[in-house]
Amino acid sequence: MHVIGTAGHVDHGKSTLVAALTGIHPDRLKEEQEREMTIDLGFAWLTLPNGESVGIVDVPGHRDFIENMLAGVGGIDAALLVVAADEGIMPQTREHLIILDLLGVERGIVVLNKIDLVDDPEWLELIENDIRHTLRGTTLQDAPIVRVSAHTRSGLDVLIETLEHLLTDTPSRPDLGKPRLPIDRVFSISGFGTVVTGTLIDGRLNLGDEIEILPQGLRGRIRGLQTHKKKTQHALPGSRTAVNIAGIEVRQIQRGDVLTLPGIYQPTQRLDARCRLIHDVHAPLQHNSEVKVYVGSSEVLARVRVLGAEAIHPGKEGWVQLETYSPLVVARGDRFILRRPSPGETIGGGIVLEPHAPRRYRRFDPHVLERLSELNQGTPDKTLLITLQNAGPLPLSLAAQRAGLTTEEVHRVLNDPEASKHFFALESVDFPSEGPIMFTQMQWQDLQRKALAIVEQFHRQYPLRLGIPREALRSQLRLSSTLFQTVLRQWLRAGLLREHRQLIALPHHEVRFNAQQTKQVDQLLKRFAITPYTPPTVRECLEIVGQEIFNALLENKALIAVSEDVVFRKTEYQAMMAFVISHLKSHPTLSVAEFRDHFQTSRRYALAFLEHLDALGITQRNADARVLTPQGETIAQTLTD
Repeated sequence: MHVIGTAGHVDHGKSTLVAALTGIHPDRLKEEQEREMTIDLGFAWLTLPNGESVGIVDVPGHRDFIENMLAGVGGIDAALLVVAADEGIMPQTREHLIILDLLGVERGIVVLNKIDLVDDPEWLELIENDIRHTLRGTTLQDAPIVRVSAHTRSGLDVLIETLEHLLTDTPSRPDLGKPRLPIDRVFSISGFGTVVTGTLIDGRLNLGDEIEILPQGLRGRIRGLQTHKKKTQHALPGSRTAVNIAGIEVRQIQRGDVLTLPGIYQPTQRLDARCRLIHDVHAPLQHNSEVKVYVGSSEVLARVRVLGAEAIHPGKEGWVQLETYSPLVVARGDRFILRRPSPGETIGGGIVLEPHAPRRYRRFDPHVLERLSELNQGTPDKTLLITLQNAGPLPLSLAAQRAGLTTEEVHRVLNDPEASKHFFALESVDFPSEGPIMFTQMQWQDLQRKALAIVEQFHRQYPLRLGIPREALRSQLRLSSTLFQTVLRQWLRAGLLREHRQLIALPHHEVRFNAQQTKQVDQLLKRFAITPYTPPTVRECLEIVGQEIFNALLENKALIAVSEDVVFRKTEYQAMMAFVISHLKSHPTLSVAEFRDHFQTSRRYALAFLEHLDALGITQRNADARVLTPQGETIAQTLTD
């Protein structure tokens, strides 16, 4: 499925030609029909003899509406450059041709229209020669020229045959699984609600899909799809598509917004690009200039940072960083047009290299210029490498999208023995459908070294602790929970780290008391041995051994805390646990007094231990007594093993 667009000077017969080809007059506005001049975008379609349905975008030719023209040509596969035989090449013909060239539209047909107004064959030859001269050096320099009269329908059969042949050799838009619909029309239909239209690229849409409108982040659902006014369950890449949306109002959407699936694209306000100025622009593109950027159906103001030069001169190319005043949705490889805001003038265009530039660069940094050059060369391995260097670790699907690659291209890079040396892929814990987490080898090694250094430093600072808490390690590494889980699992499997009760340690780490500390521990444990069931309080323990030793005794289970104030040795803890389970298996209840008397302790200690069992779910309070819960014995067994 393909979409073609018209281009050409005002009143050269573009809309009349579309109507003659399709039977649909694209001028839908009352003012357009009254003035007989296209003001906004028009849309039509035709079915070629081979059965292919082709969408047509008709654009205005008047210079006052060039910005509307730019909103329509961003997603076309081929162009019909219409030139009136009685006038020949005119100013907007040249500007439209320049725009098609800057957008990289490589396929097209020059339609020499209104031949019924010219009786002199030599004049037509002269016009064609002028057209050939004008096309020289552009993407359309080899485009066929077809003579027609939309008014008399002369030559339309040849035009349709030429168009069919052209589109047969034009590849269909690939399905990258990342649909984008740059919105060029928004309206409502009574009984149906909000409808948007555009040319679908990079993926397909399905009836019932949840969708997102960017850059606002609005969420809705597809309640209806149409292609060329025919209902469909699926809209394919490259098709002119109308989407009926539930959950979003017309007033919330405007031309230039992008319809996509949730979570695939992120708006940007800083992007890196290669830019080319046209030859006859009035002045160079200076650093820090204000421009209008046109990409897809979007139009935004931006500030240009020229990199590696003071300015880009007419007819020359250079590196730029565009900082837009409002969010924009773009992908690597998207083409754009630049115009001066006032007076309005098309000055150039280019290609997006990095949609999410990480920062403002030093303008003459050789490393930055080298990176941009490599991105511009576009080999998949270099592109992927630079994308990951800028964006950090990413799931394979997102890395492919950011790099402007297909997932198949990324897999080919990973399967290439030489290219794969620069990457490290790690299977995701939570989202395996998004593919493995992609790192550069340097990123992976740096992250691993940093993690080991953090744990080692923790051991030096707290030698009596079993390890650093998981969350503390994650926080210092500044990783999301999902990514941390994934990398930690790898380090644990590889034996670089070990984990015990949510504490992370180096494999060789052991808690060892020195001679002085051992003496303090022995002194404390003697106090426990004298009165095992009325032991020292937490405060008394801290007075004897201090916080670090006390924490170590808790971590290695030499002591077990049952409340903020009460701790027992492991031996007594297990004995009390065994008594409670045994008693409640042979008696319906156990009172605080019965427990107290059995262990010859005080109510304070008895109550602290029994409330501890309640909190664990082993027992349940019933008045002043306890009963065994259904899972109590199983829980107790796991705690005392």
